[in-house]
Amino acid sequence: MAKISACIISYNEEQKIEDCLKSLEGVVDEIIVVDSLSTDKTKEIIKKYTDKIYDQKFLGHVEQKNLAVEKAGNDWILSLDCDERLTDELKKSILKIKNNLENADAYRVARRTFYVYRWLNHCWYPDLKVRLFNRKTAKWGGTNPHDRVEVAGNNIVTLDGDMQHYSFNSISEHIQTLDSFTEIGANEIIKKNKKVSIISPWTHGLWTFLKLYVFKKGFMDGYAGLVVSVLSGMHAFVKYNKVLFKRWKELD
Repeated sequence: MAKISACIISYNEEQKIEDCLKSLEGVVDEIIVVDSLSTDKTKEIIKKYTDKIYDQKFLGHVEQKNLAVEKAGNDWILSLDCDERLTDELKKSILKIKNNLENADAYRVARRTFYVYRWLNHCWYPDLKVRLFNRKTAKWGGTNPHDRVEVAGNNIVTLDGDMQHYSFNSISEHIQTLDSFTEIGANEIIKKNKKVSIISPWTHGLWTFLKLYVFKKGFMDGYAGLVVSVLSGMHAFVKYNKVLFKRWKELD
């Protein structure tokens, strides 16, 4: 049976990381954690499941995750965030194909998000993510903070079962993350010298809202679906406005 290394990055995740690590039991052969100098009990919890913990000041989501992959002892990587966990059905799906992982270039899973008080079954679902891959032919890429696994081949298989994502415990947490992620995203756009016009915040913001609330049927997720759609649109609106403001400030 092929061996799989679970790779995780962490920072002050004492409330969520244990459930993540528990869900990996019986599926992976080692757990690698790159921790961004946590100041809570995160590392203390991790040590109950693995001794392969590496301290690294945060380099960026893409860079940090690739570092974790480099530390792995196996070529097949299962990557999770601290607020994610495998369901029993997904664990069975992985074990079923573990002897024949080479039959695909990578494997993706559907991610179902729990938002404050309920599961989102439409606006952020199925949110397919490649999370099981061979590091010889795939790596983390994308634009911070929206990282993604880039796979050299086209044979990507979708596994049965969901990956559960316990996102935000409150709207306040969502807004705090929105501010942080839009700052990172705006800086990435500036670094790559992408063109942004004065209408970009409006078009991107409106399209994001319509995509989630109307086309993805976020209205069927109740009031939470409306809030998520509005704040997601606001995320795009704020990010592109930050780009404009930063560029205008440099002209002064």
